[in-house]
Amino acid sequence: MASAEHGKKLRILLIPFFATSHIVPYTDFAVRLAATSPDAVEPTMAVTPANVAVVRAALERHGASRASSAVNIATYPFPDVEGLPAGVENLTTAAGDAWRIDAVALDEALTRPAQEALIRELSPDVVFSDVHFFWNSLVAGTLGVPCVTFAVIGPFSSLAMRLLIGTTYGDSGCEEVIVPGLPGPEIRIPRTELPEFLRCQQRQDEFSQCGPAEDRSFGTVFNTFLDMEQQYCEPFARHGYAKRVYLVGPVSLPLPPAGETAGESSCITWLGSMPRCSVVYVCLDTYASISDDQLRELAFGLEASGKPFLWVLRADGWAPPAGWAKSVVKRGMLVRGWAPQTDILNHPSVGAFLTHCGSSSVLEAAAAGVPMLTWPMVFDQFIVERLITDVLKVGQRVGSERRSTRGDEKVTVPVPVVARAVARFLEPGGTGEAARIRARDLAVKAHAAVAPGGSSHGDLRRLINDFIE
Repeated sequence: MASAEHGKKLRILLIPFFATSHIVPYTDFAVRLAATSPDAVEPTMAVTPANVAVVRAALERHGASRASSAVNIATYPFPDVEGLPAGVENLTTAAGDAWRIDAVALDEALTRPAQEALIRELSPDVVFSDVHFFWNSLVAGTLGVPCVTFAVIGPFSSLAMRLLIGTTYGDSGCEEVIVPGLPGPEIRIPRTELPEFLRCQQRQDEFSQCGPAEDRSFGTVFNTFLDMEQQYCEPFARHGYAKRVYLVGPVSLPLPPAGETAGESSCITWLGSMPRCSVVYVCLDTYASISDDQLRELAFGLEASGKPFLWVLRADGWAPPAGWAKSVVKRGMLVRGWAPQTDILNHPSVGAFLTHCGSSSVLEAAAAGVPMLTWPMVFDQFIVERLITDVLKVGQRVGSERRSTRGDEKVTVPVPVVARAVARFLEPGGTGEAARIRARDLAVKAHAAVAPGGSSHGDLRRLINDFIE
C-alpha cells in the first residue's frame, strides 16, 4: 500500500491506451481524483506528444475549475513504427493503420522502454494503467508502488470475456455460445460476434498477458456505477480477476458547480433548432472500418427515415452520394472528425443514439438518459450490446441476422432496415418508448451515484483512502 509523506500530495500517474475513447475517460477520472481530494492528490496524465491535445480538450470540457487545473500532463515518445506516418499516435487518426496502433500498444519491446523510463523519472506513489500495457504492473512492482487497472471496458463485458476463456466451441462458425456462470438473464452470442482472441482460443497472443497483469494489480477501477452493473462486480472479484473492485463512474458527468467551458459548437447550435427528443445522434466508432457501400446505405437510410439526424463521421475518404446533402439539408447535419459527444447526448433535442456500443459511449448515453440503437463493430462491442438490449433494456438492435467482428464477414445493412429502425424507435409510442423511460431512470441513478453520498463518490473516496491511510 502506498502512502503519501506527511504534508505531501499523493502523486498519481495515469497511462491510457492510444485511443481517444480511452484517453478522455482517463482524463475525466484524473479530474474526479483531483476534485475528490484536492489537498491530497496530484494526478498526472502520461501520453505521447500527439495525444496531448486530446487530454487538453477533455480538460477544457470541465471548465476553469480547480480540479481540471490540478491535472498535469507528462509525455513520452511514441515508438517508431514501420508504415505509420509520423504524428499518427491515436486510433482515431490512424484510419486504415489502426491495426498498427493496436499492435504497438501490445508490443512490450517497443512500448515498455519509454513508459518505464517515465515512471522511473516521475517516481509516482501510484500508477493507473490501461490493461493493454500489461508490463506496467511489473514496473511499478520493482519500484514498490501499487499499479491499478483503470478499465474502460465495464464489468459486464469484462466478466463475460473472462468466463468465455477456455470455452469449447463446435465446428459451426454461427453456433451460439452461452456465457457460462454469468449472473442475470442468459446471454447467448454467436461465435462470429466474439472478439478474435475468443474465436481462436488455440492461438496465444499478447492479449493472454492482459488477464494476469490485471490479476497482479492492486485492484480494478471501473468507469460505471452500482445500479448499472452491480451484479457483475462481485463475481468478477470472487473469481479472482481483481483483488479489489471500485465503481467510480460515470466520470464524464460534469463536476458541481460546472465551470465555464469553451464556446458552443456548431453541433449544439444546430441541435438548438430541432424539436425536443426528435434527433437521432449517429456515431459508429472512432476507428473501425466501415465499407463505402455500408456508409451509402446508412446515408440513404437516415434520409428515408424522415427523422432529423446528427451524424458524426470519421471516414475521411468517403463522400456522400450526389445530391444527398441537398435533400437532407433541413433536417440532417454531417460532421467530419471530432464532435462534443457528451454535450450532444445531453442536449434535449436528442432522442436516440445510434451507437457502435463502445463502453464509454454507452455509459455517456446512460448518464444522459438517451436510449440506444445498437450497431456493434469490433472486439467486445457485441457483448456490450447484450447489456444494453437484454439486461438494461435501454436499446434495440439494428442490423442483419449474420454479423461479425471480422470486416470480411460483415453483411451490409440495407436502406429499409436502417430507415425502419430509426423511424420506429423515435416515434412517440414506438419501439423506443419503453427504452426511453428506462434510460431516463438510469440517468437519475447515474447522477445520484457521483453526487456526495452516492455509491461512486464513496468508492472514489475509498480508493484514495486505501493509498493515503
